[in-house]
Amino acid sequence: MANREQNDWLNDLKWDANGLIPAIAQDAATDQILMMAWMNKTALQQTVATGEAVYWSRSRQKLWHKGEQSGHTQQIHSIFLDCDSDVIILKVTQQGGIACHTGRFSCFYRQLDTSQKEPEWQIVTPVLQDPETIYSKK
Repeated sequence: MANREQNDWLNDLKWDANGLIPAIAQDAATDQILMMAWMNKTALQQTVATGEAVYWSRSRQKLWHKGEQSGHTQQIHSIFLDCDSDVIILKVTQQGGIACHTGRFSCFYRQLDTSQKEPEWQIVTPVLQDPETIYSKK
């Protein structure tokens, strides 16, 4: 019974059929959206317990501590739940200033340019660090 009471906050969330919820990482100082990833209950519990973002990697089917290879961890300031209880926002400080595996500050670096006859995606933010230097095998 005590375990159920301790996890009531987790049961308030609407997990998808795979037991996942979208998690949006937002810069705590600027409100810029950095990235979107998925969390399962264990990832969210570890995030709360450690104060650093832990996600669920759908491609690798395992927990992923953000920055485990790059050192670009996300320090959690606060966690918000949307009105439908099916999306969370993590207000974070992005250590190292790079959230994206492409070496950019944010994963949202392409903007749709509709000024031409045919819309196209334009890269609007620079690479801050070559991904090869971030993820090189040591």
